[in-house]
Amino acid sequence: MNDTPDLNWDLPTPFTLDITVQAEDTDRLGHANNVVYIRWLEDVSWAHIESLGMTWALHEETGKAMAITHTDVDYLAAANRGDRLVLGTWLTDCDGRFRSARQFQLIRPADGKTLLRGMSTHACVDMTSQRPSRAPKAFLDILSGALVAGGRGLSR
Repeated sequence: MNDTPDLNWDLPTPFTLDITVQAEDTDRLGHANNVVYIRWLEDVSWAHIESLGMTWALHEETGKAMAITHTDVDYLAAANRGDRLVLGTWLTDCDGRFRSARQFQLIRPADGKTLLRGMSTHACVDMTSQRPSRAPKAFLDILSGALVAGGRGLSR
């Protein structure tokens, strides 16, 4: 998590990831491709949960994982090659059984502009069968302990 108090975050104390847009991140229009934005959302999500102790080793030990069930992204402005960006995320909901929600905001510090807002919802699945499964207590403890109030939740 980076120290980014000067940015206009939608919610307090985001977990953040610094990004510099690379040439390979851009598309024919010359700005960051929408697929790359989704990869960045996944990157910050994994970094966040791992920082909270929900490591891949814990996933393997429990045989469970949180799979994305829905992603909602609003692309508000373009990012270009060389832009430095800060992607923030928050855990905003956990139903205590199967599902959780996460919110995102991508800011370009040079002008303070928010380039993206998004949300994803997740459901616990058994890693072998890939079928829905009740979340292990360890997952629920981690997720519920990191919830930030005021964000968008599971009901869309």
